[in-house]
Amino acid sequence: MTEYGRGPGSEPWHPEDPLYGDQGWGGQQSAHGQNQYGGEQQQPYPHDPYAQQQPPQAQDPYAQQQQYQQQPGYGVQPDPYAQQPQQPQQPQPQYDNGGWGTGQQPAAMPYDAQPAADPYGGGQGGYGETQDYYGTPEAYPPPQPPGRREAAPQQAQTQTPDWDPEVQPEETHPFFTGADDRDDNGDDRDDDYDDDPRESRRGSRGGNERRGKGKKKNRSGCACLVVSLVLVGGLGGVSYFGYSYWKDNYGAAPDYAGGGSGSVEVEIPKGAFGTDIGNILKKQGVVKSVDAFVAAQGENPKGKSIQAGVYLLHEKMSAAEAVKMMVDPKSQNLLVVPEGRRNVQIYEMIDKKLDLKAGTTQGIAKSDASDLGLPDWASDNKDIKDPLEGFLYPAAYPVTKETKPEAILEKMVERSNEEYKKLDLEGTAKKYKLDGPWQVLTVASLVQAEGLTHDDFRKMAEVVYNRLKPDNIATNRKLQFDSAFNYLKKQSKIKISSNEILTNPDPYNTYYHAGLPPGPISNPGDEALRATLSPTGDGWMYFISLDGKKTQFTKTAAEHEKLNKKFKEKHGLE
Repeated sequence: MTEYGRGPGSEPWHPEDPLYGDQGWGGQQSAHGQNQYGGEQQQPYPHDPYAQQQPPQAQDPYAQQQQYQQQPGYGVQPDPYAQQPQQPQQPQPQYDNGGWGTGQQPAAMPYDAQPAADPYGGGQGGYGETQDYYGTPEAYPPPQPPGRREAAPQQAQTQTPDWDPEVQPEETHPFFTGADDRDDNGDDRDDDYDDDPRESRRGSRGGNERRGKGKKKNRSGCACLVVSLVLVGGLGGVSYFGYSYWKDNYGAAPDYAGGGSGSVEVEIPKGAFGTDIGNILKKQGVVKSVDAFVAAQGENPKGKSIQAGVYLLHEKMSAAEAVKMMVDPKSQNLLVVPEGRRNVQIYEMIDKKLDLKAGTTQGIAKSDASDLGLPDWASDNKDIKDPLEGFLYPAAYPVTKETKPEAILEKMVERSNEEYKKLDLEGTAKKYKLDGPWQVLTVASLVQAEGLTHDDFRKMAEVVYNRLKPDNIATNRKLQFDSAFNYLKKQSKIKISSNEILTNPDPYNTYYHAGLPPGPISNPGDEALRATLSPTGDGWMYFISLDGKKTQFTKTAAEHEKLNKKFKEKHGLE
């Protein structure tokens, strides 16, 4: 079914169809020669060269405008108040040839009276003989949209078209024109009408009084005020955020000037980054802003080397001065534990750092050793002189005036556990047939005490493992280390008489007892620990240092005896 009610069929749109050539909304034109405004025959101009060529009875396919315009259902509603002209009744031919119908009134002439002229050049004379409908000054006006078509030709003569595509409609809303929302009497239009809305509205137009008058409202003024406030607020918000963005990204960060004054003790925890350090310093009153510190840290070549620790700084310092002091080791308030120190030496250092009475830290270590976090594999042998020996890991520990000795000892044990977990102590014990990680730690303490350099550590570890072998007949599995004897004597001597070391039965005397001492004799560092895990394999069995600066290693007893003789001669020993 088509848009206008035509029946289905294969026949194309017939030229006689009144809507032939209608491009969507294109308006309908009067038949050629028919005045669409007067209803009379229109006479062509004398100068029209094509006026006499049209067949007298040719039917214009557009001649049915008036007839089908009055039929309902085509988008043009007749004006009920307009006077309708009297139209002569036209005979209505019937289409009974099996074709299709348009549902419109047919042309005035009979269906078979005369064939319609082809509007696309199909006149009797061939191409080009069709009347040019739009080529003369009297051409018909352009088609109008469906909603603007005139109800009748007579009405079009008296009414002015209310739509002009060339003229833009005038805006009448009070908000844009500035007119008050008032009626003809100058009263505000209110929403409060009388009981009869029609009377109220008629009264507003005719001057009658309305009830329910309230306070006058100037809606357009209020609307403009609201819009202005919104615009001002929006501009203010954009300006604020824009300034904040500029300040955060391009503005200079707040900062103090100079080196500050007073003294502030600041502790930087492990793993702190630049922003973390800046926050700590700002809370302590050292720097004015975190951004200033981060910027100064980035500008200082050593800024990224700031480590965990306690620093003695000043109040209200410039960020650059704060960074400069923190990269200087002298400003750090640290307890530095060197590699190879015995526990008794470390206890003395803690007492001195915290300004405590001598022996305070050693007493706490002896009483609280089991509560400081020793690992499960730590030995509980009754011959062990100090259960914490080997677990006060050599490193730098931050301290303050309020730090307690037990807190420092706990940090040292915790650090030792962290470092030992990184090493395969269990695997090394199985490889060299030792009794667990405890004895590996004991070997590392001996290596640390006897060796002087990194190369010494690996050779010294091999000497220990070779002397512990069951088939060692050169020393009968005795280590014969002076460092172990000095440990039990709480001394550091080079000159030890043979009578003394051969007669002392203490378990730590490796001249008297075969095998390892009961426990570590010092706190080994990382190099000594790793050398213990990876010793050399060259067959070293002996070592001696003639001057205390260089260690010489030998593989046979004869080579060692030559060096030992030189050592005795140099130190006056028998």
